[in-house]
Amino acid sequence: MLTKRIIPCLDVTLDEAGGCVVKGIEFEDLRRAGDPVELAKEYNRQGADELVFLDITASHEGRNTMIDVIERTADEVFIPLTVGGGINSIQDIKTILRSGADKVSINTSAVKRPALISESAKIFGSQCILTAIDCRRNMDVRDNQDKTIITLEDGTPAWYEVVIYGGRTPTGIDAILWAKQAEELGAGEILLTSMDRDGTYDGYDIPITRAVSDAVDIPVIASGGASGPEHMYDAFVEGHADAALAASIFHFGEYTVEGVKEYLDVRDLPVRSIRQAGV
Repeated sequence: MLTKRIIPCLDVTLDEAGGCVVKGIEFEDLRRAGDPVELAKEYNRQGADELVFLDITASHEGRNTMIDVIERTADEVFIPLTVGGGINSIQDIKTILRSGADKVSINTSAVKRPALISESAKIFGSQCILTAIDCRRNMDVRDNQDKTIITLEDGTPAWYEVVIYGGRTPTGIDAILWAKQAEELGAGEILLTSMDRDGTYDGYDIPITRAVSDAVDIPVIASGGASGPEHMYDAFVEGHADAALAASIFHFGEYTVEGVKEYLDVRDLPVRSIRQAGV
């Protein structure tokens, strides 16, 4: 079994200081969590396998990603850095990678123009192109054409709808079918966020995590809802995810990356040691 990755996520918004890490519930009611560069340094020290930096308001505000913050972050960490938010073109991707990122995450722009995935994968390689998918449960299953119906934990049928612009705009697109299309277009990885669970501490959305993980052959990162290492264990064992992303539990000091890895290790899930993770 391949080692499972633990990935802290830095959700960043533009402020008077140039950038601030924030965390909310279902992408709303944001509260400040700290300086992105200082948090990145700390997670690097703790042995995180990777970092994800998401400029969560760039697409909605119609601006480019915060390049200066990315450059300062990349100078301080020695683990893979994925950057997303406001990336709309090949030139944007080139700029982000030149700023020190190892991968880019494209979301809204990929939904609006799927060819961006294939074009960028051909130029930069699939290993650099991560497709982020934000989705919500949709309980209206009357018209199930082009929809993958999933049975939820309570036996209720539902499908998962892709949403864009930071969760503000529903698309009518089925998340599982979109994940499969993204893989076919050349995406090297999927970052899957269930907005119903984001910031709730209720655990990852196992039904959609498992469905997407089983539908594609590329790695899937589970995101949204972790309150502790037990939820990450569930994402790996029940959700079949390759990596688990979390924000609040790390930002507010509830858990450390080391603590999560120790929990998983004693339960026989393969994780990289802190030394192997680059510290």
